[in-house]
Amino acid sequence: MTEQRLISELEQLVSEGRNPNTMHIDLLPTFDILREINYEDQTVPTAVEKVIPAIAAAVNQIVAAFQKGGRLIYMGAGTSGRLGVLDASECPPTFSVPPDMVIGLIAGGPEALQNSIEGAEDDPEQGRQALQDIKLTAADVVVGIAVSGRTPYVIGGLNYAKSIGAVTVALSCNPNSVIAGIADLAISPVVGPEILTGSTRLKSGTAQKLILNMLTTASMIRIGKSYQNLMVDVHASNKKLVARATRIVMQATGCTQADARRVLDQTGNDVKLAILMEITGMGIEEARAALQNAGGFLRKAISAKTA
Repeated sequence: MTEQRLISELEQLVSEGRNPNTMHIDLLPTFDILREINYEDQTVPTAVEKVIPAIAAAVNQIVAAFQKGGRLIYMGAGTSGRLGVLDASECPPTFSVPPDMVIGLIAGGPEALQNSIEGAEDDPEQGRQALQDIKLTAADVVVGIAVSGRTPYVIGGLNYAKSIGAVTVALSCNPNSVIAGIADLAISPVVGPEILTGSTRLKSGTAQKLILNMLTTASMIRIGKSYQNLMVDVHASNKKLVARATRIVMQATGCTQADARRVLDQTGNDVKLAILMEITGMGIEEARAALQNAGGFLRKAISAKTA
């Protein structure tokens, strides 16, 4: 692509426009710069709210994939890719899911998490290859993340995913983007021009982070990873999370710390199992069977026993 054509494309993007509210920002003292940033950031949740129907449609597809043994795959370049990797990496400790259930792919590979890999995002073949490397199937959902909606790496990945029958979702911050035209579902929050022109790690990145949080959190809740608003499938892999597991059992059951610790010791820090045993008085094997019969939904298992 010639430089002139690329400039022409960028000129058409909302995310690349100049923000009339911050033309004077280089003249401001620190406090006023921060106030301008904060004012612009306040527009992001409103933009996200407008696309909740599209987010809900994507969540329903992700839940359906999980229920059939499929995976959620994020792919992007630069900030978009890093945000996808971040969200994916937080799912195993938060929800005790296998590390390959939610996968984050970034143009340029793991090194690109800390360093800019020149030209990595410009090759659609790399996007296709990245999905082939993880053996993408039609049971999976692929979310292509690109503020501009025109990143070749993401375009290549989405085209390949569609060709094998996987569900595809486009997450961009420009209306009618290229990736929106490719994907089965499009999520396009329009947050407007950035405080610094083209620095899409700012409002656009915040919008993406909010939406990725929504996609995984809502999907995990829908497959039984919470009880009330508690993370009952948290994986207690360090001292803080062990303490959190104890507190969750106490909050869910009203038991003492000693009782919570006792039942967690019996279950190997399985919070969901511990809560079920403490509330119903079941033994560990009976509780495990009850959870399995309830499809992993703790509230259903409790209701079946106490009905």
